[in-house]
Amino acid sequence: MTDTLSGQQESPAPPRRRYAPLAANENREDYSLRFAAHSFRRWSPFVVATTALGGIAYLADFAIGASIVLSYGFTSGVLAILAAAVVIFVTGVPIASACAKSGVDMDLLTRGAGFGYFGSTLTSLVYASFTVIFFSLEGSIMAQAFELAVGLPLPIGYLLATLIVLPFALYGMGAVAKMQTWTQPLWIAGLVLPFVVVAIREPGKFAEFASFGGTEGAGSGFSAIGFGFGMGVALSLIGQIGEQADYLRFMPEKTASNKRAWWGAVLAAGPGWVVLGAAKQIGGALLAFLALGVVGKTHALEPIAPYLEAVKPALGPVALTFAALFVVVSQIKINTTNAYSGSLSFANFFSRVLHRHPGRVWYVLVNCGIALALMEFGAFTFLNKILGFYSNVAIAWIGAVCADLVIAKPLGLSPRYIEFKRAYLHKINPVGFGSMVIASAVSIVAYFGAFGQFLAAFSPLLAMVIALVLVPALAILTKGKYYLARPNTVAGPDVTADLRATHTCSECGDPYELPDIADCAKRQGPICSLCCTLDNSCHDVCQTTGPVPLPMPTARPAT
Repeated sequence: MTDTLSGQQESPAPPRRRYAPLAANENREDYSLRFAAHSFRRWSPFVVATTALGGIAYLADFAIGASIVLSYGFTSGVLAILAAAVVIFVTGVPIASACAKSGVDMDLLTRGAGFGYFGSTLTSLVYASFTVIFFSLEGSIMAQAFELAVGLPLPIGYLLATLIVLPFALYGMGAVAKMQTWTQPLWIAGLVLPFVVVAIREPGKFAEFASFGGTEGAGSGFSAIGFGFGMGVALSLIGQIGEQADYLRFMPEKTASNKRAWWGAVLAAGPGWVVLGAAKQIGGALLAFLALGVVGKTHALEPIAPYLEAVKPALGPVALTFAALFVVVSQIKINTTNAYSGSLSFANFFSRVLHRHPGRVWYVLVNCGIALALMEFGAFTFLNKILGFYSNVAIAWIGAVCADLVIAKPLGLSPRYIEFKRAYLHKINPVGFGSMVIASAVSIVAYFGAFGQFLAAFSPLLAMVIALVLVPALAILTKGKYYLARPNTVAGPDVTADLRATHTCSECGDPYELPDIADCAKRQGPICSLCCTLDNSCHDVCQTTGPVPLPMPTARPAT
């Protein structure tokens, strides 16, 4: 046979790709590196929202809020927490809605929002580091509960805190949804209890808290510098929208009948997490303030000790047991999400770099292993410094993605849809990638004091402003030519075919819905996005030969 593209004798068709059993099982794999098929999105908006919100059970909020207010005082600290919450909510709305509409996770969204195919590998590591850092912080809190409740040494507690979440994280969305739903009533009751006890027994403490000047001499008045540094610590949580998006991609298609429920779930489970998150930070600061004279500053920053002091008057001899149970349940809920989301991010990174994918579950182990090492090295001790530095990079990334979604796309400076497949993307798009690198580099230099104390305090906001300005500016300068390497004639915005219809991938032989399919010049037929990613011998020939006619898709949806 003759190759119609080159006129040369066609070589025998290469053998079909066979995935490892774990990678081929979508009930565990959860479409981890690809578009979430419509047929897989079998959960209601309420269930998806409940599962996503289960991930905000973390008690690092208590520690973060306590750290900010104890360092900078009530006025500066609380205003910093609230201001950061506003920034996180506003930037989270377009990201959450885009992931829910397009059925993609944060990594795939970043690819199509100005970073390019390999450009988003950097953000995969940024996001993976977010899940690792917070897994280690949450695991440390669980280990502290084990130590206080049963005297378990911290190093052993760190190991137990890691092992206990593996069964849930390994089994994907189905198991996570059940766990989050079953544990929600206990968690809500445990969260509310200490504040109800304080309000009934010591209502005057709230006024005392409002005049608290911190433990480092900050004073009870407003300090712009303290406000800025406190806001920077709170803004480190901006990457949490990625974990919310990992669940929001399973939202059912928005229809006329479910429109209100759909938007309610997206807003609540997307940016809405920060409403409760900010309340928990302020609540954690209150409990730390109340326990300060009893447990000391070091233990006041560990959520279990202040929590225990708050519930003792109501629960008496069972207070320690209840407090430990609440902490353990909370940390299982959040660290399951951290391990799950981290596995997606690590898998996305290594699949592109190594052209191999053994399965998402292996990267659960990678994520947990790195986090365990951080725990053993005492990451919790450096909470403020770690989060303050990290926020400079995280906010530059989120700012660049947000700018593409709310500025570049509406103005027509970038494609109005999310293109995530290798076959249609340039390796690096200087618009998003360049904006993030420049914004994060400048803000990190500012963070270390190169531009004075004021910009050091507000370095994360500096990163956000630079990213928001650079994205449309670079999109105009480059005329948007680095967004697409070639038009998508299979499932692009101009295609009128039913997106639920399937093509059989010519590489692996499995059926996938049209948004996950590209036309492959090497195979002379359809190829799924993951097989396209893993191919290391095609040298992106499709980007120079043009589109390949594909057979009519199958009407039967993928299973």
